[in-house]
Amino acid sequence: MTATATSRLSHLADSPADLRTFLHGLPGVDKVGIEARAAALGTRSVKTTSKAQAIDLAIRMVDLTTLEGADTPGKVRALSAKALRPDPADPTCPPVAAVCVYPAMVPTAAAVLAGSGVHLASVATAFPSGQAPLEVKLADTRDAVAGGADEIDMVISRGAFLAGDYAKVFDEIVAVKEAAGPAHLKVILETGELATYDNVRRASWLAMLAGADFIKTSTGKVGVNATPPVTLLMLEAVRDFRERYGRQVGVKPAGGIRTTKDAIKYLVMINETCGDDWLSPDWFRFGASSLLNDLLMQRTKLTTGHYAGPDYFTLD
Repeated sequence: MTATATSRLSHLADSPADLRTFLHGLPGVDKVGIEARAAALGTRSVKTTSKAQAIDLAIRMVDLTTLEGADTPGKVRALSAKALRPDPADPTCPPVAAVCVYPAMVPTAAAVLAGSGVHLASVATAFPSGQAPLEVKLADTRDAVAGGADEIDMVISRGAFLAGDYAKVFDEIVAVKEAAGPAHLKVILETGELATYDNVRRASWLAMLAGADFIKTSTGKVGVNATPPVTLLMLEAVRDFRERYGRQVGVKPAGGIRTTKDAIKYLVMINETCGDDWLSPDWFRFGASSLLNDLLMQRTKLTTGHYAGPDYFTLD
């Protein structure tokens, strides 16, 4: 990031009024236009040879996730083993990008993933509501990192954002980023609760200005999660942010992405919107659980000519 860009960001951080002016000065989102563009990109076809490469890339982009109250150490160990070898019968199948769990399960996952190159993500900051004092959120983050997490998926305070208290949201992201230390920070916007596309754009820029390494659509715990138009809008935001400030930020749609067809649509969207630079697990992730099994089924079909069937792979 250039010195001029850093100076601009510092100015916004120091002045709530300037931050509000900046966010409300972003161009309004054309609802019809963004939905039409997302729909049009979803109709693009992929050739068979390209499909095989796309499936392997999508597998490498999966954050294999379990975030249930009934999670047990045994379930987390099994999920972590699957992350390393998604298809035990096929050693050419790549590992996923990361395993994502609650903070209490981080040490369990870390014991399986240590030294593998598969990242360990932990939700934090009073996930999924974000309704807790800042001190609790920071302690949540520090505990997860101390347990072995190298990625933190935090939630913003939607109540503060919707009330127009952008400075509070900004300051919380900055504080969590500091508490996370070397861990990468994914900031969950919970776009299904933000009500408008304009708010999604503002929240995306707010998170990036505050230091997010990734912006993430959803917790997967509300009625509306990742959608193509919202993801397209966030991809446009990271593209424009890099053009303006020289820093690249990743995108993670989460919740509701279940099929290979869905995943490939998102890969096309990335390529057409941001280009090759974002076609990497370093810059794009799928927050998912059931998606991986469908990717594996389709991969087996391309390799062998027949489906293995949903029962062939472990249920997550």
